[in-house]
Amino acid sequence: MELDYAKLGFKCGIEIHQQLDTLKLFCNCQSIVHDSNPDIIVKRRLHAVAGETGRIDNAAAYEKSKDKEFIYEACSASCCLVELDEEPPHKVNQDALNVVLEVALLLNAKIIDDIQFMRKTVIDGSNVSGFQRTALIAQDGYIETSKGNVNVPIICLEEEAAKKIETKKEYARYRLDRLGIPLIELGTDPSIKDPEHAKEVAEKLGMILRSTGKVKRGLGTIRQDVNVSIRGGARTEIKGFQDLKSIPKVINYEVERQLKQIKQNKKIEEAVRKAESDFTTSFLRPMPGADRMYPETDIKTIQVTKKMLDSIELPELLTDKAKKLEKYGLNKDITKKLAKQGKVDYYEKLFNTFKNLKPSFIVDIFLGIRKRLKKDYGDDEESIKDVHIENVFDLVNQNQVPGAALPQALHDIVIGDFDSNKYKGASEEDLEKEIEKIIKQKPGLNPGAYMGLIMAKFKGKVDGKTAMEIVKKYL
Repeated sequence: MELDYAKLGFKCGIEIHQQLDTLKLFCNCQSIVHDSNPDIIVKRRLHAVAGETGRIDNAAAYEKSKDKEFIYEACSASCCLVELDEEPPHKVNQDALNVVLEVALLLNAKIIDDIQFMRKTVIDGSNVSGFQRTALIAQDGYIETSKGNVNVPIICLEEEAAKKIETKKEYARYRLDRLGIPLIELGTDPSIKDPEHAKEVAEKLGMILRSTGKVKRGLGTIRQDVNVSIRGGARTEIKGFQDLKSIPKVINYEVERQLKQIKQNKKIEEAVRKAESDFTTSFLRPMPGADRMYPETDIKTIQVTKKMLDSIELPELLTDKAKKLEKYGLNKDITKKLAKQGKVDYYEKLFNTFKNLKPSFIVDIFLGIRKRLKKDYGDDEESIKDVHIENVFDLVNQNQVPGAALPQALHDIVIGDFDSNKYKGASEEDLEKEIEKIIKQKPGLNPGAYMGLIMAKFKGKVDGKTAMEIVKKYL
């Protein structure tokens, strides 16, 4: 269905939660997630408490009505008494705070002079204490987009929740290793114009976060929540986006859901919904409100000084870095893709290290070689490390391995069975004799056809450029 979002009174804003690559926010535990072998197990029941307004939040009351027991598992290598809520929080991690201040400056936001942490009531079991600690760091930032500026009025620092690993009617089981990892939360205003614009905004904010070089990467380290409403409908917060490509589809489905209910004269309640794999949404809980917030009394107010801000060095944005790669003959689509990976500096280092290899060759290998080795040799993609690829680049750069034989050589390196003698090609004299012989046996072919025969004869173990020069000489 083609929708006119302006006529529908479409409003949309995005919240992004990104894990920071530092120690935990309120202790000195490592910010690592263990998937097995927990050596700590505790059980708790949580209770809803009133916020500053004196009322209990609707979402908290809803979770309390489930009357669940919570089982918490943890590894002592990445958890301490702070995560177990048996010890007060330590001093706020300064590295984590600096990252958020850095992002706030990149977004042209106004830094809060005195930072006050708050407790946000959360009793779904995702925090042992029954609340999440969060602090407003900056306000009134913005980003430039293809459809005008989008304001970022809220920039917060908060602690990550525990990871749910099992849920039943009577209980839920959580892993605490993720609990306490620092998160930056960014929230835009509802000025996003349409679903595709929402995707663009999410991409731009993600790029700015990755530009710091101080955020975690990988599945589950960043989450996007989208708030959507239309005229006659109700604000819906959609959680669970992992793939940016799905954002427009899920928003479209949500708008169509609300339109259908409006036509049926059904009242639409504000709610939090989950993005499903088929791009539809399902009910999670009522929309939380201000009733869940109250001051954190165990953490001192932090004064942001000029000295603190002056110590922060702003990074070059990845999009600006990517433009530099165009001088190596790479097109804009490729440089944009490299920028998303956050490895622009790394690729430039490779180009300058392996000067006998074309930059486009290096990029093509890096972007596709893991899938190729999985398909051709059954290699596990995760077992193919960057250092393995660097090693085979070095061999090709020094003409110890022909470029055509790179996949086989890389496979041998990965499995620890590389033998340089296996890749020694024919001498230039032998190559010329063989080319002369092939041309005499099969006259009248074009250069490409002869190259196919030559590479098949030598199984790729000759330099293609040298072979082509010899072919042209005899033609």
